[in-house]
Amino acid sequence: MYFTYMIRCEDNSIYTGYTNDLEKRMKAHFVKAKIAAKYTKSHKPKNVEAVWRTKEKVLACKLEYQIKQLSKMEKEELIKTKKLGKFFKGKFDCRKFSNVKNIMI
Repeated sequence: MYFTYMIRCEDNSIYTGYTNDLEKRMKAHFVKAKIAAKYTKSHKPKNVEAVWRTKEKVLACKLEYQIKQLSKMEKEELIKTKKLGKFFKGKFDCRKFSNVKNIMI
């Protein structure tokens, strides 16, 4: 399984990434481990806003890239609705993703 996720930082910025080990990656971001992203080392993560799961690494990477192309307002709308099809229909098969709820860090 692969995951694409959005994390809100204390400065209200949004970090987007992907991983194949969600629990390990979240811990890395939130404790600023050596393997954490450079961005979350300098922008303290506050909470996980959204996570999508897929079986295909290439799709997780494509979703990460497409989310990073969105404006801040569009990212906020995606977090609010969790509906990938609204933003990415035609760019990849959004039906191959499922929304992950209740993420524990």
